[in-house]
Amino acid sequence: MDDAAAKFGLEIGLPLANARAVCPDVQVFDADPAADRLLLNHIADWCDRFTPLVALDAPGALFLDITGCAHLFGGEAALMQMLCRALVAQGFIVSAAIAGTSVCARTLCRHSHGRIVADGAEAEAVRALPVFTLGAGQAITNGLRRAGLKTIGDVASRARFEITARFGADFTALLEQALGQSDAPISPRKPLPDYIVEKRFPEPIATDGVISATLSSLATMLVGAMDKQGKGARRLEASFFRTDGAVRSIVVETGQAVTKVAVIDRLFRERLDAIADPLDPGFGFDLIRLSAGRTEIVVQQQRDLDANVHDNDELAALIDRIAARVGPRRVIVHLPVDTHIPERAMRAAPAQHHLIAASTAVWPARTEDEPPLRPLRLFEHPELIDVGLVEAPDKPPKHFTWRRAFHRIVHVEGPERVSMEWWRAQDAMPTRDYFRIEDEAGQRFWLFRNGLYGEVVEPKWFMHGLFA
Repeated sequence: MDDAAAKFGLEIGLPLANARAVCPDVQVFDADPAADRLLLNHIADWCDRFTPLVALDAPGALFLDITGCAHLFGGEAALMQMLCRALVAQGFIVSAAIAGTSVCARTLCRHSHGRIVADGAEAEAVRALPVFTLGAGQAITNGLRRAGLKTIGDVASRARFEITARFGADFTALLEQALGQSDAPISPRKPLPDYIVEKRFPEPIATDGVISATLSSLATMLVGAMDKQGKGARRLEASFFRTDGAVRSIVVETGQAVTKVAVIDRLFRERLDAIADPLDPGFGFDLIRLSAGRTEIVVQQQRDLDANVHDNDELAALIDRIAARVGPRRVIVHLPVDTHIPERAMRAAPAQHHLIAASTAVWPARTEDEPPLRPLRLFEHPELIDVGLVEAPDKPPKHFTWRRAFHRIVHVEGPERVSMEWWRAQDAMPTRDYFRIEDEAGQRFWLFRNGLYGEVVEPKWFMHGLFA
């Protein structure tokens, strides 16, 4: 409820008919909790410019852990004033407070705006506040009032075992946190990156050249910080904070730990050139941040004499560049799986994270002069074919129709019998008999009969793959 509504005498919880009687011109909109949550997340993204530790306190509040950050903005009072002024300029009604515990700050926010409590003074600051500011729920608040406990000081004066017996241990923990006697850490929306570097601008920037130069200088600072501890980045995120409150983040991942500025510049250049939605600066960016969300220790290798190391580095760099342009999930490698079911014999995995596993994977061996027993490529789903009448139950068909084309069989190899893995499915799966088939035109197919005669009522035939 804003100040204009308060002047008319409106209150939260007032029935709509009563509100219209007081103010006939009141405009009514349906609540949209999903849109509210989305907006709160957008505000939290914007608040990342002050501290990376931002937590949601639904439905309409945020926790910011500003420990060690306030001096960057001229102190706690200046930080609060800067944050609130910016949010008010965006059209929001803001109430803020700073305290040693998150619950104490939230309690103060529910009663007044702009309070800053020194460490150790939390109990005195909240003692005179009404009990509803604790946010314990309507039932507990009503119970406290009926018991004659109208302020937090009244509740704090009673023995803890009495409060716990009447209102539960959760409320007692909430009360102690509001009084500063205990604390519970907040749960940030995003994990804290391993390394963060940023640059703030007195005047917003909007040109591509300045943005690229800023990213390059930040990459130099980031690599220098990681090099002191012998680490390299595996996940990098660049965040661009616009003056109007919008935040844009771009993430790149690497297969190997990155320790060179040129590589970081190239990856972000590829990513920026490939995004469908261009990086719109609007009225300009006043803050650009570069963070390393995942790092690892760099293992030194002999790179002068070992040609394989150079080849692996070049391949990993190529995969990183392609993944930055088209997405990491679109660059894959295939890894063998220990199973005899054809469609489960391999799995696709992102190449950036499984390149070494793919290079050392052991596939079923065969001699050079032996034709492949299975096709290299299978259909995603086996396709049903029409074989007509089969002369013998254990024999393949003489001909079949697939995709409205008739094929007469001239050569057959098989069967290769595959019993399905019964322990993976709740329903019993029929046995398959696979055949390598060649037709009159020389085309080679891989067919299977789904079920044996006697195992199923009427076995069906499927096309599962094509040989080259």
